[in-house]
Amino acid sequence: MIRLRPGPPATTTDLRRAQQLSGLLRGELDRVRGAALAWRNGLGGLLVALLGFGLVRGRTDVTTLRPGWAAAVGLLLLGAVVVGAVGAMALLRAAHGRLTVTPVAALAPSPLADHQEAVAAARALRAGVVLVLVCAGLLVAAVGVTWYAPARPAPVAGTTR
Repeated sequence: MIRLRPGPPATTTDLRRAQQLSGLLRGELDRVRGAALAWRNGLGGLLVALLGFGLVRGRTDVTTLRPGWAAAVGLLLLGAVVVGAVGAMALLRAAHGRLTVTPVAALAPSPLADHQEAVAAARALRAGVVLVLVCAGLLVAAVGVTWYAPARPAPVAGTTR
């Protein structure tokens, strides 16, 4: 038979450590959400700058590119839109939480629920940052292709299309 007995009494160091841990857990979610807001704003500014740069410079009409290159630009832009949208949703999830209502019966105790939400928000923040940076890379690649891809050959005089 196994007998359980109380352990040694907590020392002052143990109590201080428990207070520090409790304080860190209480402010953890607010810190992650604040970081997510800052990243969302900073990455949004980066994308606006990249879009402005891409719209100011480069060819204005991809129909002047050879067909394969024009399709590549289209695929790069489509990829940038999809990846950017998923990244934006991840950043919004990190900054503001899930868009769901948890039933009262499924709620965890407050410190545990806050910690679980902070971990999920940090995971969403990391994913959002990576996805938005991939989106920026795809946008830069699309602009680069429009700059440097070979142009469609000019029609030969006397032929019709």
